[in-house]
Amino acid sequence: MDRTSLIGLILGVVAVGVGMVLKGVSPGALINPAAILIIIVGTTASVVTAFPTSEIKKVPKLFGIVFKDKNSYNAKDLIGEFSDLAQMARKEGLLALEASIDEIADPFMKNGLSLAVDGHSADYIRDVLNEEIDAMEERHSVGASIFSQAGTYAPTLGVLGAVIGLISALGNMDNTDELGKAISAAFVATMLGIFTGYVWWHPFANKLKRKSKEEVRIKEMMVEGILSILEGEAPRVIEQKLASYLPASERKEIFEESGESRNVQA
Repeated sequence: MDRTSLIGLILGVVAVGVGMVLKGVSPGALINPAAILIIIVGTTASVVTAFPTSEIKKVPKLFGIVFKDKNSYNAKDLIGEFSDLAQMARKEGLLALEASIDEIADPFMKNGLSLAVDGHSADYIRDVLNEEIDAMEERHSVGASIFSQAGTYAPTLGVLGAVIGLISALGNMDNTDELGKAISAAFVATMLGIFTGYVWWHPFANKLKRKSKEEVRIKEMMVEGILSILEGEAPRVIEQKLASYLPASERKEIFEESGESRNVQA
């Protein structure tokens, strides 16, 4: 579970709810079927119109990515695993890795090591894996753009809801009580549009972009690790090379765990 996504969602709801109470507004005012229909269904309709069916079908999976920790590897563990694989390859030969490949959970890393064991050149392996990374980035970009577009449509639909509410209000100019209720309902639609757009959809899109960037970083580390093993580099050299992908503080921890003290620049 990605706790930050859940915490942020809860804090957003609490902030608006408590803010309404402090301003003397009943949270029950949000229970407005017309406003909910315009914002939620209207945003859904806009997104469905904007994207093909093949991409819309992935939305439930995208929600799962937002609220779950997806990466099976963290960078420090990955460096340790490549160090072990490099040591095995130097002692027993590259073909000795074949037995270890089946134990690797990540399909990308497994495919890259399989290409190396099969005797493909470093340039070929790099091209194949980089093409896969590029394709993955494109898929992730499309997923993030769905939420980004929803965040753009929702506030505008909130304005549309307000206009509809004001039209209703103008039709009740002779009834003060009904006029007040209609104006209140009109601004509920605006509030829901802004809230869903800037507390849900845009943050969801940003979270997907950040997770995509982290996954790309992990996969780029895998590419460098695989090619380094193919070239017969020493485990310590591979650790140093892959550590360059980490922040300075984490690099320092890796070197200290290895019993070495190095000057690491951020």
